[in-house]
Amino acid sequence: MKMLMKVCEEFYRVTTKDLLGTFRAALDKYSPRLLKLYRARKAAFGQDMDNLLEKLDEQTSNIELHRRSTSLEGLPIFVRENSKKLFLTCLVTDPEDGQTKGVKMGILTVLDDDDSTSLPTVVNIAIVLEEAIALTDLPDLPTAFAYLFGLLYALNMEFPKEHKYTFEAVQHIFMELSTSCSQRVRSLKTKLLL
Repeated sequence: MKMLMKVCEEFYRVTTKDLLGTFRAALDKYSPRLLKLYRARKAAFGQDMDNLLEKLDEQTSNIELHRRSTSLEGLPIFVRENSKKLFLTCLVTDPEDGQTKGVKMGILTVLDDDDSTSLPTVVNIAIVLEEAIALTDLPDLPTAFAYLFGLLYALNMEFPKEHKYTFEAVQHIFMELSTSCSQRVRSLKTKLLL
């Protein structure tokens, strides 16, 4: 809990913005538009986007949280980056070093492997930095993403090359921290504002 507060405090010191409040408000604002955009253009993104939207359609509880999570999980796919390297999953019985090996940065969702239901049960959500678990026991994927973004700022780390456009979109569109952006992110912002 102390670490989470420190991330928020440092983010505020650097940007003068409330990390969780600003991120959640932007996510609430843009999630419906992102999902509409994903559905309209899903054929252009292949099976990954199809699978993501199907998983959302199967949800029966806590729909708003699943919509927010899906809008974030679809963002790397939409900006043509590999979402599987950012949003990682493993089973609770997998060895810890195997879960984080080779991961520069990402969000790890640990699933219960003894779940007989069709939808797996989330046991833990953690943030991985440089092959080590940096934060754990986060309540949901959107909160974990906000803390990952905040950690990048707090630690003054560059966005990873394989997720440059995803983090740039969050920086420019969601958090409004930058006036300049790439053409790819500018195009996404324009589509969201239509």
